[in-house]
Amino acid sequence: MIVRLNNTTTSAIAREIDELHVERGEAAQGRVLTLVIVTEQAHLETALETVNAASREHPCRVIAMVTDAEDHQAEQEADQKFAAAQSSEDCVSYKNTDHDGDRTLDAEIRFGSDAGAGEVVVLRPVGALLNHSDALVIPLLVPDAPLVVWWPTNPPLDPSQDSIGTMAASRITDAMEADDRQAAFAGLLAHSRAQDVDLSWTRITIWRAQLTSMVQQPPHLPIRSVRVTGQAHYLPLELLASWLALKLKVPVTVERDPKAQAVTGVYFERPDGVMSMERHNDDQARINQPGQASQTISMPLRTAVDCMSEELGRLDPDEVYQEVIHTGWGMVDHQ
Repeated sequence: MIVRLNNTTTSAIAREIDELHVERGEAAQGRVLTLVIVTEQAHLETALETVNAASREHPCRVIAMVTDAEDHQAEQEADQKFAAAQSSEDCVSYKNTDHDGDRTLDAEIRFGSDAGAGEVVVLRPVGALLNHSDALVIPLLVPDAPLVVWWPTNPPLDPSQDSIGTMAASRITDAMEADDRQAAFAGLLAHSRAQDVDLSWTRITIWRAQLTSMVQQPPHLPIRSVRVTGQAHYLPLELLASWLALKLKVPVTVERDPKAQAVTGVYFERPDGVMSMERHNDDQARINQPGQASQTISMPLRTAVDCMSEELGRLDPDEVYQEVIHTGWGMVDHQ
């Protein structure tokens, strides 16, 4: 179900949400947080698909702020999406609230199959309202619930100083999806705060857990150096190397292969030989230890849904990530 309100106000949107809850016999009290997505129209539907799936585990109200609503092509894409949805019998369209006023704010409210375990509010501000996104979001927040902000593509230079980001308990970025990955991550490195985390870090959660388990297994021999291999220009690979350098306090080198996909291997040099974990396909990895038979483990590539589900389930600051960003990053040559 998609309800569209053109040239509207936040009070009208909030009122419509309440009325729809009453009509559907639902209550909004079950929402555990508000998730604000800040994105361009071209990336909106992909981002919503991700959070709708992730919200099955973490019921939330999703507010999507479209930053390029004034762009003619973006407006056409939004109209096409809504026109396709109108074939559904329960899709309702509300046209201009203020027929005589200038267009300032268009919105959509999505329920049911068009949303996750909650409702989705899409805001398309134009003109001066683009500079007051916090004022648009505040009336729509779930009361007494934490606010999470996600920039699925191009993050601000300093998310903590963003008008919405400054209110958030957690700020999630994804520099891997930015138009300029290196520039985006350089900005995040320079301005990272306790509430910030990038999904490049979340993509290596399983690697970190498995490697920690490997190192803790006997024999407890000293590690002399580490070699990490994987995809070139892949931020999770660089973060994994930085984490290993920080925790093991040994030299860590990175071998980058333009033909590789994600992280492909980690090799620990010890007095008895090389202990390693290598990914040979999208689903499995192989652990090799000197004098022991190889062991194959399940290790699927993490999806955007996996990463968002993890971050929505952990809203407290990730102290290890901050330590890696501020200290570990400088311990590795990132070329």
